[in-house]
Amino acid sequence: MAEDAASPARGGIATFGRAHSRGLSNRALNVLKMLAAEITGECATREQWIPSTALLREMTFKHLLTARNCGPRTTAEIVQWAQSQGVTIQPLLYAGKSLSETWRDLSAKFTAGELTHAEIAAALEKSVRRKSTTIPIAVQKILLHLLNTANGKS
Repeated sequence: MAEDAASPARGGIATFGRAHSRGLSNRALNVLKMLAAEITGECATREQWIPSTALLREMTFKHLLTARNCGPRTTAEIVQWAQSQGVTIQPLLYAGKSLSETWRDLSAKFTAGELTHAEIAAALEKSVRRKSTTIPIAVQKILLHLLNTANGKS
């Protein structure tokens, strides 16, 4: 069984172990408790609560990105734990890439004729989330092309 939240170690230094036998840190468990209430309406108990498979199936990567106290490490921990429970939480299309890499990918895919609306939306969402005020000219051309195509212009 894993250590309790705080246990004395040699030299009087406290160590912080994993949450009881769940394989999740206390932070990850707290994030999942908040998401359970938000997503499924489930009220997590204080003791021995294990996230349900239903919660894991309904949870998206976007939920983790916007959850309070859920940084990159906690997100990775939850995604890995969900995978061990047989549930895959799909990352966003451009997760782990900088905005400039994302814009380059969009331009390359557009040139190759392989760009999807979902990829454009994901890139723009990422830009908005990061509060970026600039969109490269190549991406502006892509958006202009899409808008003109939608309006019947070529």
